Formats: sequence, C-alpha cells, structure tokens
Amino acid sequence: MSKAGRVTAPGARGGAPPHRPGGKSGWYLPVTLAADLGGVLLPVAPVLAGTGAPHPVPAALVAAGLWVTVRAARRRYTSDALGESRGVFPVLHDWLNLLGLLAVVHIAASEAYDPVTAAVALSFAPMLTILCAKAVHRHLTGLRRSARAVHRVLVIGEPASADTVVEHLASRTDHAYVVTGVVAVGDAQLTSGVPAMARLGATPPARAAEDWLPVRSAAEQSGADLALVAPGQRMSGTRLRRLAWALYDAGLPLALAPGLTDVAPRRLRATAVAGLPLLHITPPHRRGPQVALKSALDRAGAALGLLLLAPFYALLALVIRLDSPGPVLHRQVRVGLDGKPFTMWKFRTMVVDAERRRAELAAANEKDGPLFKMRSDPRVTRVGRRLRRSSLDELPQLVNVLLGQMSLVGPRPPLPDEVAQYDEVAMRRLAVKPGLTGLWQISGRSDLSWDESVALDLRYADNWSVRGDLDLLARTFRAVVDGRGAY
Repeated sequence: MSKAGRVTAPGARGGAPPHRPGGKSGWYLPVTLAADLGGVLLPVAPVLAGTGAPHPVPAALVAAGLWVTVRAARRRYTSDALGESRGVFPVLHDWLNLLGLLAVVHIAASEAYDPVTAAVALSFAPMLTILCAKAVHRHLTGLRRSARAVHRVLVIGEPASADTVVEHLASRTDHAYVVTGVVAVGDAQLTSGVPAMARLGATPPARAAEDWLPVRSAAEQSGADLALVAPGQRMSGTRLRRLAWALYDAGLPLALAPGLTDVAPRRLRATAVAGLPLLHITPPHRRGPQVALKSALDRAGAALGLLLLAPFYALLALVIRLDSPGPVLHRQVRVGLDGKPFTMWKFRTMVVDAERRRAELAAANEKDGPLFKMRSDPRVTRVGRRLRRSSLDELPQLVNVLLGQMSLVGPRPPLPDEVAQYDEVAMRRLAVKPGLTGLWQISGRSDLSWDESVALDLRYADNWSVRGDLDLLARTFRAVVDGRGAY
C-alpha cells in the first residue's frame, strides 16, 4: 500500500465520516457502574445471609460503595479511561485495595464476618468488572476502526518529521488519534497523503502571530481538538513556547512527539532541570530482581506443565507415530540468549526428510526476509497440520524452558541461518531468551511480515516485565484457540 493510501481523507480511516472527540458511546459509564455494583451486591448479600452473618444487606451496600469509591479514586470512570483497557492487573490492584479497606471497616465495626466466605463472595466483583471492560474495549475498538470516538489531530512540524508521525499513527487503529491535517514548517513536500492546511516559515518570525494565526486557522478548518508537534530543528524551544501560549489561549491542547517509538510508558519519567524539561528513559531489564523472578516463574511453570501434561504427551506421541513413520520428537538447533545455540525440541509435524527437501521449495517461500514459510507446505503431515494450527507441537519446548534455554514468553527462537542474515537492529532480538509464546504469537504469527515480526520482538525485548509476561500468557490462550497465522 502506498503512503498516501494509508490516510484516505482528512481525519478518516476507511473513509468514515468525521467524528468529534468525546464520541464514546453513552452506555459505557452506566454499564460499567452497573457491573461494578452488581458484582458486589448480587453475590455478597445472599452469601452473607446464607451463612447467618449479621446485617447482610447493609454489609453488601458498604462493600459495593467502597468498590465504586476505589475505582473512582483511581479514575476508572473518566471518559479518557472508559474502554481504553481490558487488562486484568489494574482490576486486581483495585480489588486488593477494596479488601484492605473492608478489613479496616471490619475491625472498626467489630462484626463477626468469616473472612474466607467474604473473600469468596467478593471474588465475583473483579471477574464481572473484567468481563465488562473487555466488552466495552471491544466495542470501542470497533468504533475506532471506522474513525469514531477519536481525537482529531493537527500535526505541526517539518514535513519529514510530520510524515513519520502521520504514518506511524495511521499504521494502527487501536488508538484514539486520527490525523486531520498538517501544518508544515518549511517548503518541503509532504508524502503521507494528509493535506497541508497551512505552512510556517523555516525561521521563527519576528511576530508570534505569524505562527499561531495559521495554526489556529488550520485547526478550525480540520476540526482538530489536539495539536501534536513533531520534532525538528526548525521548531526551537522559544518558538514552540510562544506557539503553545497561543494554542492554550485558543483552547487547543498541545502534545509533543519526542521521536521515540515502542517505549513503554512505565519506562518514561519527566523531570525539569533549570527550567529545561527532561525525559528520562529507564533501561530495559537485563539483570536484577525482575530477571530472577522471571527465571523462577519460567522453571516452575515449565515443571508444572510437564507434570500435568505427561498423559497428554503420551497420547500425542501415539497419534504422531500412527500417522507417519519417523520419530515422535523433532530436534533442531536454534539460537538463544546472546547468540548461544541450543537444541530445541518439538513434536514432529513434517516428514522425516523435510530438512533435505527445503532447498527444493525455496522458490515457493511466501515470506520476506530470512524466514521460510509456506501456507501449504507439502512436507507437513496430516496430524502435523493440526498440531501446528493448535500450537501443540510447541509443548516439548517446556523442557527447554526448564533447562533455562528458553522462557515461557519471549521472541521467536530463530534458526542459525536466519541469524546469519540479521542486521544490527535484528540482533537485538537475542538480548533476551526466546520464548514459547510472545507478541508474535498473539499478533498473527506467520501472517506477519519480517519487518513486523522484528518490530514486535524488539518491542518485547526493550519493554518486557513480569506483569506483561503474565498478560501475554493469558492472551496466548485466545490466539491458540483462534489459530490465525499458524501454519
């Protein structure tokens, strides 16, 4: 697709009609509140009454009120927050706060409530809240695919920088920003396909009005509700400050794009030194408590998985042997952390001479870059095709995780001949252990291009956390059931 093709019309994705900010559906807040209140009131009152606890209805009302209060205090009901997250951990954090508050109330009231019974009754609250959040998030994502419930953005900057910002925002639809126009600084041409609503001189003008009047006019023409400044040497600090004053006076918020990409917000910290704003970036986790905890969870999870799945392994081994001649397991040299090779185990999904036949099929490769993939690879057996679609062929890699060669979550483990073709950027994939699952698996797997796969792996390598790993494991289940991109 051409650069211009990614932005079809001012402020529209897919040609949808313009939509003003704050266009989230009006039912988000009442439904979210109803789910939060119902998740406490409906189970708590009957459970307490059934166990003979005193004052079941008032107790349920107090618990429901505290649950909504905790959620409101953490700004879960604001327009900016509704529908934006489907994560489990923020809800669990709120729920733990609720339990703490109820413990204080319990002690102060001196009521005889069984803590285990109360905790079980209250466990429905986070579950219903999470289900509601997922439903709202799914609906909001659908709206944004048709350019509704979005912020209309006016990008200001030198054409090259502005094009980069526009293309980055246009490449995905899971966010709230749609670019409606550009105010170009200088005379260079824009290539992103978004119209130049106005142009500013390459050098700061003597009068600030020569900058802010065209910007304000462009914002009014494009219906923008946010000005986004792209980095560039022609937008000096003094010039930007004067422009910001005018935008604030006109009621138009201002945001700055620092030029960084794929950096998790938790790694950013803003400070000011001598009036100069600084953006600190925390280094990726390469050692320390997070790495030790990840390793412990990996090995414990692998050991538990091998123990629980042992009977299933035996069944799969029998099916593979009955389907085609050859060994049950396939071993292959892969490249791991810091470029160290290791032997990776999988259930065999191909005929025994598959490696020798790969050269014959080189011309039929459907992937770009170093990867070799065919949607209808003739070397794959009948059972192997089903194992690949369900990702069951990957289960023996739990042995590699137990040995410390792989992680439960991480980049895809590459072949040595793939690594031989890596450039300096792709080599950073090897800064962390390869994983049994990862961003690549929940984002399309083999349907991804080489550049997309590398971008996802680099994003993970730079931003991983134990909390993020747990979230990816939970999302992997849906990706495995869906089977999209697995062949």
